Amino acid sequence: MVSLLAPLVRGLCINAANAPRIVLAGTGAAPKNALAIDLESAFTTDESGGKTLNETAASKALSEAYAAWEFEISPSGASPSEVVKKQPSSIVVKRGSETLALFWIDRDIDAARKRRDAEDDSFIEEILPPALDTETVASALTSSDRSNVVKNKIALVTGGAQGIGEQICTGLAASGALVFIADLNMEGAEDLAKKINSAQKRTAAIAVKADVTSEESAEELFSVIAKEAGGLDLCISNAGVLHSGSVMNQELKSFKFTTDVNYVGYFIITKFCSCLFRLQHLSAPRWKTDIIQINSKSGLQGSNKNGAYAGSKFGSLGLTASFALELVEYNIKVNSICPGNFFDGPLWSDPEKGLFVQYLREGKVTGARNAEDVRAFYESKVPMKRGCQGADVMRAIYYIVEQEYETGQALPVTGGQVMLH
Repeated sequence: MVSLLAPLVRGLCINAANAPRIVLAGTGAAPKNALAIDLESAFTTDESGGKTLNETAASKALSEAYAAWEFEISPSGASPSEVVKKQPSSIVVKRGSETLALFWIDRDIDAARKRRDAEDDSFIEEILPPALDTETVASALTSSDRSNVVKNKIALVTGGAQGIGEQICTGLAASGALVFIADLNMEGAEDLAKKINSAQKRTAAIAVKADVTSEESAEELFSVIAKEAGGLDLCISNAGVLHSGSVMNQELKSFKFTTDVNYVGYFIITKFCSCLFRLQHLSAPRWKTDIIQINSKSGLQGSNKNGAYAGSKFGSLGLTASFALELVEYNIKVNSICPGNFFDGPLWSDPEKGLFVQYLREGKVTGARNAEDVRAFYESKVPMKRGCQGADVMRAIYYIVEQEYETGQALPVTGGQVMLH
């Protein structure tokens, strides 16, 4: 019940502040200044006598109770064009006399944890600026640092412990986001989280174990996120694998594994993420969220002796376009980024299993005598004469999040190797 209510409550808080919020599940008695909301009317009784929460009715009841609460609004200390609005830092959700959940709220996870641990129920004061016209908003966006579009937002990166995923996690945290690093390699995810948190001097990253090919694992992943932070603003489906091989001799097991991670895994993550985003949307209908799939230039053109990978990426672009059409109803944007080859990551450069070594062994590059020759060959095919880097992908992520009027797209980041038609 907590993981179901948390996104509804987070949406409620976002809607009131028009800004990201951390909604942290708590335990114990409700504090004195908690906003108490009764959802008795939002439960329906089935034929067996059991009660089920109607999510739409629950969102309506939450919103009405929040709006009816006596928030103190005072212009004290603010300019004549601003007001200071006090908002609750704790919300208790009940069904009659039964407490269903207690949530602690603040602008970031460290502040929310501090409130919860100290049982500090003092109000959150929010300065509400005057409404801006469209021209002023456009000017503010173009003159600001684009990385600010993820500041204070909550992000998830699958396959985040290494490679391009590691660089995305590091970049998002440096830009002010809270990042959940999801990976099967829990040791690597935890090490990266510690490194990021030390560099940022705050809780900027949280490691969580996840297998994107398992619905049970994905469901648990989003349940953990809901309990730890209340919800999400940005989901980056990055987990991917590549097993190269000729169509004439590649084992079916290898082909299926690539497809399961790259294609089916994207479907599974989007399935459970969109359910969470939908709950937030019920309480915050104007708030836009993003699902971004890290695809590949191989999703835009064929790849010799690499059909399993290219096929999974081509198919994923079809999913992106289809998901975008369906989920736009909930203000969820869905886009793909198609990077060029990330030569410095373990996928390519691992001395034992990397693609440079694989392609050398398979004779994919005629005349190559070592892995360095293979790398030089692939770099020569890029007009900008280098592989894709983490910073290149981060700029694309910022663009997609900032651009509210775009969904269902595949954005090439290939140094000119693959161009739009």
